[in-house]
Amino acid sequence: MMIHPWDAAAPDEALEFVRSSGFGHLIASGRDRDVPVVVPTQFLLADDRTVLLHLARPNPVWAAIAENPAVLLSVAGDWAYVPGAWKVLPGEDDPRLGVPTTYYAAVQLVCHAEVVTDPEGKLDILRAQLARLEPEGALADPAEHARRLPGILGLRLTVRKVEGKFKYGGNADEAHRRHIADRLAERGGPGDAPARAHLLRRLGG
Repeated sequence: MMIHPWDAAAPDEALEFVRSSGFGHLIASGRDRDVPVVVPTQFLLADDRTVLLHLARPNPVWAAIAENPAVLLSVAGDWAYVPGAWKVLPGEDDPRLGVPTTYYAAVQLVCHAEVVTDPEGKLDILRAQLARLEPEGALADPAEHARRLPGILGLRLTVRKVEGKFKYGGNADEAHRRHIADRLAERGGPGDAPARAHLLRRLGG
């Protein structure tokens, strides 16, 4: 993806966004395919270099991974549409001449995929994911579903490269960005609060 210098995210910032999201698109290009296999999926960022997930055995992604274990995990969100008029300060210019945009965060992890086929390895992945998603321990241990384990495969991704983009007006001065932050707070639509939080965080509060 295209990343301008003012939108670039440090690795720690990018990985924290991935960790907090927990849902993205796994993309496996395989070999000599017209289009890659794209799988929307829950995942766990176990540490800064390891992603864990599981998928159903019939999923077409396994064939693509067998052809080529280099995959991409793409995570995007916290987006908000910014009307052109918001980019013009009061009394500055004709608001109709403002250029609209969309604020968003996006991180892409280039990874090496390792398929986990053994029962204990799959159970370890399931337990790790459930510990994150259901920390209260309300569900039975995955081993209680041992008969269903053959229906899934585990996946361990080793992160090779992190690219993060936080497009929140970094090319504008502080006055213009704080003006947009105020407008986002007033509108309060879906995505406005997290977009505003990113904008203010990148301004330093």
